[in-house]
Amino acid sequence: MRPDGDQAALPPGRDWTGWLFVLLAAASIGLVLYASDSSAERALAARPHPIAPPADVVPEVLPMEFAPVAQDDARAANARIALITKGFTAARPFIYVGSGDAKARARDCLAAAMLYEAGDDAKGQQAVGQVIINRARHPAFPKSICGVVFQGSERVTGCQFTFTCDGALNRRYLDAAWQRARNNADLMLSGSTYPPVGLATHYHTDWVRPYWSDSLEKIAIVDTHLFFRWPGYWGTPGAFRGAVSGGDGPVAKLAAISPLHAMALGLPSELATGVDADATVGEARVVVGAGEATGRDTIYTQLDRRAAPESFVTTALRLCGDKSYCKFMGWTNPVLKPDSDAMSDTQRAAMTFSYLRDDKAGFEKALWNCSEYKRDDVRQCMKR
Repeated sequence: MRPDGDQAALPPGRDWTGWLFVLLAAASIGLVLYASDSSAERALAARPHPIAPPADVVPEVLPMEFAPVAQDDARAANARIALITKGFTAARPFIYVGSGDAKARARDCLAAAMLYEAGDDAKGQQAVGQVIINRARHPAFPKSICGVVFQGSERVTGCQFTFTCDGALNRRYLDAAWQRARNNADLMLSGSTYPPVGLATHYHTDWVRPYWSDSLEKIAIVDTHLFFRWPGYWGTPGAFRGAVSGGDGPVAKLAAISPLHAMALGLPSELATGVDADATVGEARVVVGAGEATGRDTIYTQLDRRAAPESFVTTALRLCGDKSYCKFMGWTNPVLKPDSDAMSDTQRAAMTFSYLRDDKAGFEKALWNCSEYKRDDVRQCMKR
């Protein structure tokens, strides 16, 4: 029977029970596939709407820690987050109130973040710079440019910008790239803005999932980077009224690339030179062997007598890495180089160079044996 000539009747002997069997089989297959999905991916699929922090309680700043998910799963989960366009506001121009060396140090902190976070890309650098300025104006963050950039950098994990605690600063960019970043930073400290990211205070690449991302609103996408703000009052223009310090001080971790930071710490400015990130840094030759390092925080090293004395600082910074405490001692005379702190007076007097970093005490100092290498500043000479 074909009513209206369009639908065929079921063949004789068949009824709807056969179709029911097919549907049940399909449902069973679906359940098996669902069960085979990773629990992490299923958890990422459900995202509650961010809860706005109370207007009278400054929100907590969480560290940049990532959920253990595969890149493809992270991309899929990030894509499911709705882009919020309601209430989008561009940031007001920012003018740094300090001058002289303080402004130059703030510029170098901002430039380092822009370069190491976004690479030699003007658009990406401006986006990063805008987030840093937004943070400096927000009561949840430090009130200086350098303070914002290096917040949490004393810890291996917990830093706000990963380049400050993952060893990235041990790599160097060409002078031209560093200068371009400094120029871009100068513009942003003099009123230039990057409107596409609005009042964003957080960002991450689309292939990772920071634990804080579900508590924020996604408001902008720039290439592979996603930008976020707090929901509620803390993401509105009224929250960005904090006075930003104009007195940025030196940062030890920038001494190797910024002469202004190096000199303010009593370190030679000659060590701050731009080097290709993929090239070998010119430095004192380190003789690696038994007894070079006697402990996690103390390093004993033979130095090359033919090397420039300024290069000893570069060597110390490289070997100390991101340790919060590090004692580095070097000798050009291999016979007198000790293997432990139990050194003789003769060995101590023969020490060529020493470097000590103690982040908890806020101390960092490099000293030379001035009977071996003359220094223009006697404060850089070891006491005999």
